[in-house]
Amino acid sequence: MITGLDLFATLHRIVKEAVGILPSAQRGILLTRDGERLVHRLSVGLDGVLASPPRLLDDAGPATELSMLESADSARVVAAAAWYRAHLPGEPPLHFVPAGAAVVLIPVRAQGQTLGVLAVEQPDEQAPSDERWARLLSLADRAGAALERRKLYDDKAQSAQEIRVLESVLNVVSARTSPYELVEMISKGIKSVQVRPQWSSVHLVLLGDAPRRDASRGGATAPETRSYYVPRRPPVVYWNNICDGALIAGRNLGINLDVRSASILSGGAPADIAQRELIDEGIDRGVHGIIVSPFNPELIEPAIRRAAAAGIPVVTIDTPPVDGSSALAYVGTDNAAAGRIAGELLARLLPDGGKIGVQTYSVGAIHSMERIAGFEAALSGTSLDVLPPTEDLLDPPTAVRLVREAVGDQGVAGAFGVCAANGPLWGAGARALGREGKLKVIAFDLTMDTIAMLREGTIHAAIVQREHDMGYRSVQLLHDVVSSGAEAALARLPTRAPAGKGPGLRFIDTGVDIVTVESTPWSIALSDYLTLDATRRATKRRRRLNQVGRPIEIFVAGMNVGEQDFREERAPLEAGSLVERVLSTAGSIIVDTHASELHGAPDVVEARGRGVHTLVGVPLLAGGTAFGVLVLESERRGACSLEEAALLERVADTVAVAVENAELVHRITERTHELEQANRQQESLLDTIRELSSPVVPIARNILVMPVIGTMDAQRSGRFIESMLQDITERQARVVLVDVTGMAAVDAASAEHLLRAARAARLLGAELVLVGIRPATARLMVEEGVDLGSVVTRSTLELGFTYALSKTGGQIIYRGAS
Repeated sequence: MITGLDLFATLHRIVKEAVGILPSAQRGILLTRDGERLVHRLSVGLDGVLASPPRLLDDAGPATELSMLESADSARVVAAAAWYRAHLPGEPPLHFVPAGAAVVLIPVRAQGQTLGVLAVEQPDEQAPSDERWARLLSLADRAGAALERRKLYDDKAQSAQEIRVLESVLNVVSARTSPYELVEMISKGIKSVQVRPQWSSVHLVLLGDAPRRDASRGGATAPETRSYYVPRRPPVVYWNNICDGALIAGRNLGINLDVRSASILSGGAPADIAQRELIDEGIDRGVHGIIVSPFNPELIEPAIRRAAAAGIPVVTIDTPPVDGSSALAYVGTDNAAAGRIAGELLARLLPDGGKIGVQTYSVGAIHSMERIAGFEAALSGTSLDVLPPTEDLLDPPTAVRLVREAVGDQGVAGAFGVCAANGPLWGAGARALGREGKLKVIAFDLTMDTIAMLREGTIHAAIVQREHDMGYRSVQLLHDVVSSGAEAALARLPTRAPAGKGPGLRFIDTGVDIVTVESTPWSIALSDYLTLDATRRATKRRRRLNQVGRPIEIFVAGMNVGEQDFREERAPLEAGSLVERVLSTAGSIIVDTHASELHGAPDVVEARGRGVHTLVGVPLLAGGTAFGVLVLESERRGACSLEEAALLERVADTVAVAVENAELVHRITERTHELEQANRQQESLLDTIRELSSPVVPIARNILVMPVIGTMDAQRSGRFIESMLQDITERQARVVLVDVTGMAAVDAASAEHLLRAARAARLLGAELVLVGIRPATARLMVEEGVDLGSVVTRSTLELGFTYALSKTGGQIIYRGAS
């Protein structure tokens, strides 16, 4: 029965039945088409015979080999040794092949196309009887139906994931994302969209703004490039999803959300200390609520108690707090129930029993303990033997070693990856030992690596938490606590049973999804899940909730893995390199590093030295001009078909928009800072000019002079009158000589401002006298009908000063030379 959960088991039964049809047959192999190549899908009867067993999806030769089966209406029988030598990965020693043995080749077809070949070894080259041949064709049809069904689901999943990746890149267009985050997203996204090949490296090369001197070009300038490399590190998608959900809820509710993260792999303070410091910062600021994803619940509990004592409610997400915690509630997965689901899935996959390996990052973590307890409870009393769980402490080399020991030495038949990174690690270990598909793996969460391994059959099912909902509902809960009070907000929530003694904790179970490549009565197909997840998020983004009238600030203390392993390299563009060729032609280039006209290019030579067989460069275009290159490396030969290149170009086109936006935002930010600085300098200069353009100068007792330079508008008039009145009062002035020689024009509007100044001076017992009116200005004033009323005017400052002396009782004394 095709269940959608275990294609390997389905095909294995078919090949095993085919071997049983032919007399004295002992071995059978199934090869299927993968683009332009044939790949090894599985074998029966070769385990323990070869030095290393054939690996799932290993290269088994060009797909053109299938053409000889297109018109075959009867059995095709060929010599076994020659066939094995051509199609078994790695060309193994053939001492196991009996003399005269042959293989019967049965085409595997679906929808009129040949998808692969089923090969069954028999002692001689005699063709099978018509009855046996009919039975073999029937089995091949069953295999074709299973492969076709899986291909339909896989194609749908690829399309859904491609849309998801493109949407993620487009979201960057509206966000200030660092080049590191962008490159990581691109790398993980491409690897998840394409099952084969598994790209060993994806990095981004951008042309810089400033050229550098290049000695190889005789001192000529060469454009500078910036290359961004993604480290191989634990997944961060999970934490990003939590933050995204929290931020969306904050926006919908009008909450000021401050999201901080403590790095769990940084070289600084341990994560639990960093989280305690974050909580203390929230307490000092007097925030309205705190959300924390505890790295170590026991060590974080004192900080939670301090927050509660300060009247600040705390909600934990992802990981429940310790029993008796002062936290208000836990929002996250029912981990024990999720563990039971994982156990039930493995029981379906291994009805005949076997050893089961369990790995987590820490056996002491509360959520790990609960999942493992639920898992063991589900398998209690079955024929499955659950080995003691191992922990890798977030150390990748340790994790790989433990997985290889369990798979290779202890012979586990099934595995449970308790946390996000553990499932892909089990898959990688199975792949390295040629056990992919045979080792039944249940993963937790849906990282990019998990998606790829689900599609290829290395991971059989994933228990997927709803982390986006965790972030959203935790913010929503604290909003309700602040607006309605804790008692009302918690009244309808169930109580989570404590592990030991003490009161239970209020609990929001965000649930899980069971994801397999195909749909089953108890799981959702990967493609449907990806679509559903995108719909859930879009619905939350459009949702508008009731908001509290007063401002609310919530502090979120999460976790991340840091960016210390990212690499950015700057170097001049190398002449004759693959990158230069892509930039100059603005077209994609696929290179076989061992057989290509570019085999001598410097970056191709370097890649070949690292064991790379396929090197791909895809341009990032703006207005038809390439400004960057997406570079992908694979250790497989012929790893990128034209169809796959078209996918990469679609991703690159979207990436180009994101990169252009990031560069534009950077330039706008820099230009804004420059303009702000220039505005501050201009404002300072204008203040100086304003001070200098209307200075108040005392020239004699009770006499002031105020020159006016430029124009007199309403804003300047107010400052002018304010300054004049202040100096009249401080200096007890009786006459103010306003010198308008430097004014551009004295029109009706300017005259009105001066008359207002005269009236204001008169109120303080001083007289304003206009001096310096030029002939052209006088003629303009007459033509415009400007009436200065009783304001005294004089043509020069000297005559005005004489008038002022006469009003103040002073006189001018001229002394001749003695």
